Amino acid sequence: MSTQSVDPADRIDFWEEHNRQALVGLTCSTYSRHGLVATETNLELGDLRLAEIAGNEHVIERSPRTCRALPKDSIFVTLLTAGSGVFFHEDGCVSLQPGDVILYDTRRPYLFGFPSPMRQLLVDIPREVFAAQCVTDEVSVPILLGRGSAAEGAQASALEAVLAECVTGQRGANPVSTQATVLDLVRTLAAAQLGGSTSPALVSQLAVARDYMTRHLDDPGLSAGRVAEAIGVSARHLSRIFQPTGVSPSRYILEQRLDRARQVLADPGSRRLTIAEVAHRWGFASQAHFTRVFRDRFGCTPGETRPFVL
Repeated sequence: MSTQSVDPADRIDFWEEHNRQALVGLTCSTYSRHGLVATETNLELGDLRLAEIAGNEHVIERSPRTCRALPKDSIFVTLLTAGSGVFFHEDGCVSLQPGDVILYDTRRPYLFGFPSPMRQLLVDIPREVFAAQCVTDEVSVPILLGRGSAAEGAQASALEAVLAECVTGQRGANPVSTQATVLDLVRTLAAAQLGGSTSPALVSQLAVARDYMTRHLDDPGLSAGRVAEAIGVSARHLSRIFQPTGVSPSRYILEQRLDRARQVLADPGSRRLTIAEVAHRWGFASQAHFTRVFRDRFGCTPGETRPFVL
């Protein structure tokens, strides 16, 4: 859904009505001379709903009157991926930057302002699902997540990666499995501040570990030990996390690096890069080692992978 094709004078009413039906009742305003320019993609993930929302500078409000007139009994988990935001509630306000996660109760009034172009991923979790599978405590005030520790930051990043893969269709069509992963990541993030079990399931820990590895593949110092330390587990437990995949953490890192290097080598636009440069870019300290493990995995040398150019 987009406001682009709507007359600027009608965009606010259009946006409010769409969100009333798709997510939650709210009022919206913008101070941009271009009017509200916004898009929204909505997906179902089992019992959950996922929305990717992007727009120019604007403010949304769920006032006490709106809460009474248009009741909604959910916990929203919003992850800001671009821009900045200020979340006002009855006990104060919270400032958000890209990568921050905020968890809040739709029964309580709030105002969410975006002073610049923004993008967010929003998960709508029905209250009964949140209480049964995340945390039983009330979300009496909005909770900012993702900044508490390196492990918490890694969990927030993994949640963003899982949700982004859903929006782009890269995650496949298994909403039940995705729902379990999302709820477990939310539970682990929220448990430290709301109480409850902090022991995440292996499936969500695997998502956190893989996301950390993906973001650091070009670091020559990336190792299973560093991954374990970053996500807050022991090296032994990290091996247990990877058991269902059939490969060790170290092997997974190696295979991902080789896959990335192969993509670069097969790209005609990357011919200006030498094989040594490609190897170094993806964390290989030695071209000889890179060539050997590349041949073992793909059955050809890095040079044979490059497209033939007349």
